[in-house]
Amino acid sequence: MNAWYFLCLLSVIAILIAFSNQYVLKLQTTIAITTGSVVISLLLMGFTQYYDNSVTQAITTSVASLNFNMLLLNGMLGFLLFAGALEIDLKLLRNQRWEIAIMAFFSTILSTFIVGGLCYGIFYVFGWEMPFIYCLLFGALISPTDPIAVLAIIKKMNAPEKISVQVEGESLFNDGIGLVVFTTIFALAFSGETPTFGGVAELFLVDAVGGVLFGLVIALISHWLIRTSHDTSIELLITLCIPTAGYALANVLGISGPLAMVVSGIFIGNVTHSKGFSESSQATMSHFWHTVDAFLNSLLFILIGLLLVVLPVTWGEVGLGLLMIPAVLIARFISVGAMYKVFRRFREYDPHSVKILTWGGLRGGLALAMAASIPQGALMVNGADYHTVIVVVTYIVVIFSIIVQGSTISPIIQRSIDEGNTAQS
Repeated sequence: MNAWYFLCLLSVIAILIAFSNQYVLKLQTTIAITTGSVVISLLLMGFTQYYDNSVTQAITTSVASLNFNMLLLNGMLGFLLFAGALEIDLKLLRNQRWEIAIMAFFSTILSTFIVGGLCYGIFYVFGWEMPFIYCLLFGALISPTDPIAVLAIIKKMNAPEKISVQVEGESLFNDGIGLVVFTTIFALAFSGETPTFGGVAELFLVDAVGGVLFGLVIALISHWLIRTSHDTSIELLITLCIPTAGYALANVLGISGPLAMVVSGIFIGNVTHSKGFSESSQATMSHFWHTVDAFLNSLLFILIGLLLVVLPVTWGEVGLGLLMIPAVLIARFISVGAMYKVFRRFREYDPHSVKILTWGGLRGGLALAMAASIPQGALMVNGADYHTVIVVVTYIVVIFSIIVQGSTISPIIQRSIDEGNTAQS
């Protein structure tokens, strides 16, 4: 099946699942689509194994032919990050800028090393001897919370304003930081060169700082163009150039495209939205990017579920994946809790902040895309390709994150809301 036709088919399936969910399960849309796609994947695997159905086989082949890494990292990610950043309130973000910056940077790096250490220990205990640098690579790809998954769920739950900004702001920025950390460790693991502190620091700073500055530049250019335009269609097309040409140019320059999209989105959503767009264009722009965000999210999460069809899963890898779920959660709890130990010396926070940020720190397609980018055949562990092992383990953590954590975070948030209302009364 042609890849374009297959994506069109998946889009229809995702929308039908979302539509049916309104009347049947009534779950959050992201959770419903992911759950539905996992169920479809299991059915496809069963039909393929026991009935050799040609249609099922064609769909399975189409899933395998999609370059998920390229589709997300070089395609959908720019749109999703830009659309998510448009919703961030800069005034609220500014009030918690230090908390968000510290968590996005230090918590991500701390979690990377904690997950890497736990991964090394768990793999070693069960006879999977893996070099620490490769365990650290897994820590880098799984530590950042995925803004695509987080924003899709947190937005619908009416979380307390301060916590909502922390979760959304941190997830948007630690996504870019996480990609930079992953790229840095990836280069150390597969370049074959001896790492130096100066080389690592230069690689990290150029990628991260370059991305932020580039995002600000393209936002300023877009702001000027939008202010001088009087055509709503032209204004929308200018914003469309940011996650397309802007993201592509960032990749060509070797700087962080995700961080550039976050910075651009925050600027356009807070400054240009009120001072650049005409009044008639403001509502149109918001509606347009809401629609783009909803559509791409639906397509992404059904793709995540369907990846199960093409993964060569073994029981040993499933066991490792299940063991890594608590390891990732422990790392998240420690890395966030350590930062809050410092934060609480300067101001008061919701007592459930660490719980919400830990359990609400969802993983999604970004982690899978980074795992899929690891070269095949680079390392064999117990006769299995390291690439396959990490993809399977990542998939299990991601699915647990979206379905289980995503569907059970609501009571924790509700408890925080109820206690806040009681305190006010």
